[in-house]
Amino acid sequence: MADLNIDFAGIKAPNPFWLASAPPTNTSYQVMNAFRSGWGGAVWKTLGQPIVNVSSRYGAIAYKNNKMMGLNNIELITDRSLEVNLKEMKEVKEKFPKHALIASMMFEKKEEWHDCIKRCEDIGVDGFELNYGCPHGMCERGMGSAVGQNPEVCERITSWVTEVATKPVIVKLTPNVTDITKPALAAQRGGANAVSLINTINSVIGINLETMEPNPTVDGFSTHGGYCGPAVKPISLNMVSEIANHPDFHLPISGIGGIETWQDSVEYFLMGATSVQVCTAVMHYGFRIVTDLIEGVNEYLDKNKMKSINDLCGITAKKMRKWEELDLNYKVIAQIDPNKCISCQLCYIACEDGAHQSIELVKDSRIPKIKEDTCVGCNLCSLVCPVESCITMVKVNTGKEKLFWANHPKNPDKTNEKISLKK
Repeated sequence: MADLNIDFAGIKAPNPFWLASAPPTNTSYQVMNAFRSGWGGAVWKTLGQPIVNVSSRYGAIAYKNNKMMGLNNIELITDRSLEVNLKEMKEVKEKFPKHALIASMMFEKKEEWHDCIKRCEDIGVDGFELNYGCPHGMCERGMGSAVGQNPEVCERITSWVTEVATKPVIVKLTPNVTDITKPALAAQRGGANAVSLINTINSVIGINLETMEPNPTVDGFSTHGGYCGPAVKPISLNMVSEIANHPDFHLPISGIGGIETWQDSVEYFLMGATSVQVCTAVMHYGFRIVTDLIEGVNEYLDKNKMKSINDLCGITAKKMRKWEELDLNYKVIAQIDPNKCISCQLCYIACEDGAHQSIELVKDSRIPKIKEDTCVGCNLCSLVCPVESCITMVKVNTGKEKLFWANHPKNPDKTNEKISLKK
């Protein structure tokens, strides 16, 4: 069996599955239960000056049978005193010395950062996570995403922490930016040992059409909140890969966003992360989902004859390219398996009304037919088909050489140099 032990930027843990800084890490009771269930680490709910939270706090989007495809929250950082949190964190570390315990924090002044760093190190935490991502409440006070959105401030505050911290420092990045690599590089310049991403996305989750009030409602009113859950995974995977592929970025990455299954975790590892953090799935299903994560990743590594997470790290990230570096002469077309087709004709409707009119209905037959001469290989029919592997995309040998946008006749800035893919 593969070895799931990790050393993440100097933080050791029995496995790469950590709880993200959020409601599930609010108390020692919760974190100790999580460690007993098998979680390798936990990032404590963000420490800061005592905060008063509102009621209600959460809203969700349901899609068909999934009750929490996306979760929105307007909850702030810990509403308990620093003294109470430190006392409970110390208890956890004493009882679970081999598990990773990370202190998340957020302050306004340099002196407050220094004081909390020292007090956390005194109780034996394994590292720090600087919360530069909270998109509501705290950012209006110049903290949270207000820091993550300003590379200069991000670098400066990170340097405040790294000048006194003796334990590894992780910077948690906000997705509410146009270029995630800028704050990531700023954190690196500030002396950070790693980054984690993504924090939650600015959002309004929905409106109650009966009362016309926004959700979640606080006496008829609300505010924008942070969006997370399975729906945000594609956004996070993209941002993780952008950082992992940047030639000047060299820090470990902890992946966060929509992780619910072992398959989700593997996707993050393939995109360049070497640890993952989970929140929404635990709020939905409880701590015991970690059993599936551990068993699934172990079996996947064994199946691929890999010894550790590091063997997976970044394999897929290296296959990400700019659009202009994709072969324009590569071609696939759809193929329908008549033995699997249930004659719903949804593929025909989707292609006819929403794509390229490349599927036709045949007289005296309920099985649609692909128009191979006009099919552009867009994948839509295979995506809407309700039967697994009924519609597959098959490569067509065009007999043409690779062609990239830089050399395409329609490119007004085309060059005569041939473009080759990076290995």
